[in-house]
Amino acid sequence: MEDGTEAPSGGQRKPLLRALGGETLEKPPWWLMRQAGRYLPEYRALRAQAQGFVEFCLNPGLASEATLQPVRRFGMDAAILFADILLVPYALGQKVEFGEDGPILEPIAEGSGIAGLGRNGFSRLDPVYETVRRSRAGLPAETALIGFAGSPWTVATYMVEGGASRDFRRVKAWAYRDPQGFGALIELIVDATIVYLSGQIIAGADAVQLFDSWAGVLPEAGFERWVIDPTRRITARLKERFPTVPVIGFPRGAGFFYSRYVAQSGVDAVGIDTVVSGSFARDQLQGRVTVQGNLDPVALLVGGRVMEEEVRAIRGALAGGPFIFNLGHGVLPQTPPENVAALARLLGEPVDSA
Repeated sequence: MEDGTEAPSGGQRKPLLRALGGETLEKPPWWLMRQAGRYLPEYRALRAQAQGFVEFCLNPGLASEATLQPVRRFGMDAAILFADILLVPYALGQKVEFGEDGPILEPIAEGSGIAGLGRNGFSRLDPVYETVRRSRAGLPAETALIGFAGSPWTVATYMVEGGASRDFRRVKAWAYRDPQGFGALIELIVDATIVYLSGQIIAGADAVQLFDSWAGVLPEAGFERWVIDPTRRITARLKERFPTVPVIGFPRGAGFFYSRYVAQSGVDAVGIDTVVSGSFARDQLQGRVTVQGNLDPVALLVGGRVMEEEVRAIRGALAGGPFIFNLGHGVLPQTPPENVAALARLLGEPVDSA
C-alpha cells in the first residue's frame, strides 16, 4: 500500500472489513472504543513510562504497545490506534496539555486566534504514522487496524472552549455570531484532518473513524452545517484517494439526526450511542450502512446478567444486517478486565444462543 490507494493484501478476509463492506456475519466482529486504557493494569504500567500524555501519544514504542495490548488479551477483531483527537490542534500549533481533569488548551479567540494556527506543519504527527506501521506489523493477519481523528465540530469545541465544556457557550456563540469566521476554523480543521487520516491510511490503517463526541449539542441547522457538511467533505476527499478504505462516523448524541447523517455524510458505517434503540438502528440506519454499537459502558462495568441481557438484545435487533459490536461510548476506567473477557466469550457464541 505504498501509494495508499489499495487495501492491504487479504484485507477483505478480515471480519471487520467484511462487515464494513456490507456483509452480514453470523458472529459480529467487535472492538471497543477506548479499549486501550486505564482499566488495564498493563496499560497503567506503560503510561507510567511517559512524562505527559501528549508525549505518550507521540512515542511510537509506547503508543504501539498500547494499541496492541487489548487485542493480545481479549482477541478483538480490530485494534484502534492509540492517540488522541487533540493531536490535530497540537499539530496546528495550539498549546495542548492534559491535567487530572482532562485536556487543557490555550483557547482560540474569535477571528484573531486563527491567524496563529498552522505554522508548525504536520511533521509533529510523524510519530503517529510510525505507531501505525508498528501496530500493523504486530497484529494478527485477520485483525484490522483502525485509524481515527476527531470530527471538526468536536475538535473546534476544545480549541475554542479551552477544554471540556458543559454549555459550549463560547464555541456556539462564535458559530451563531460569526458563521463565516467560525467556518474558517472548521475549514482549517477539515484540511488538517484529511492530511492526518491520509497519513494513517498510507502507514497501514485498514479503516478510519471520525469521532464527533459533541455532535448532540447542536440544533438542526447547526448539525447540518457543522457536523454533516464537514464530515461529507472529509469522507469525499478520502474516498477520492483511498476508495477501498471504509470510513466510520460516530456522531454521539445525534438522536433523530442519525438518519440524516447516514444519508448525507458519505460514511460506510455509523457508530450509535447508548440511547439509540436497536429497532431504530435496524429500521432507519442498517439498510444504508453498517451499524456499530452500542452496549452501555456501565453495563460492561457491572457485567454478569445485566451485561448478558443487554448483549442479547443488541445482537437480536441487529444480527440481520451488517453489524459491528461495540459500546455506545468508551470503556470506563473502573471496568474489571474480566468483564471484557466475559464479553469476548459471549460474542463468540451464535446469535441464537448469545
